[in-house]
Amino acid sequence: MNTLSFPQRRILLVDDEPMTLAIIRLALQNAGYQTIEATSGQDALVLARQLRPDLALLDAVMPGMSGIELAKHLHEEIHVPFMFVSGSGEVEIVRQATEHGAVGYLLKPFDVAQIVPAVEAALARADEIKQLRRSESDLTTALNAGRETSMAVGILMAKFKTDRNTAFEVLRAYSRSNRCKINDVANRLLAAEEMFNHFNELFSKHSDQP
Repeated sequence: MNTLSFPQRRILLVDDEPMTLAIIRLALQNAGYQTIEATSGQDALVLARQLRPDLALLDAVMPGMSGIELAKHLHEEIHVPFMFVSGSGEVEIVRQATEHGAVGYLLKPFDVAQIVPAVEAALARADEIKQLRRSESDLTTALNAGRETSMAVGILMAKFKTDRNTAFEVLRAYSRSNRCKINDVANRLLAAEEMFNHFNELFSKHSDQP
């Protein structure tokens, strides 16, 4: 009997305290997660670029590159979701974490039993955000394709003095017979129309010359 196997979620742990790293590592590995570790923001950034973890747990206050600064790089450059682990309960730290797009926050000292549920909640939130971004991208692509196809249909209607349905069916038939996407054919028609209009302007200027 075949069983489905899923890849382990990879978690990047970043903290300058070895004891904290060890506690979190043990809790996550016992729960089936793969962990990678860094004791500085600079090292964490290198690992994140190389290994693309599913989530990063960042100590907010570290010497050198702070967790807040690291979060900015992860968010803007690598698109790695992150949550903060910090011994500071100050409102300012929480505010900065939220502003930089944190998907969770774990306050030290923490109960070991809190680690895995907090990480699972953060991963779920990160997955939701990723799906929303993917849906927005698909919707934008579809809307752009629809707009270009509609414009191409309009060109065919004007050129051949026909109705919208006939123009669309002819456009679709052409794309099928040439084994290409209807949006690609629409883009080529739009480009040809733009070039034709440009030549029309040039001929008009040329005929106006004495």
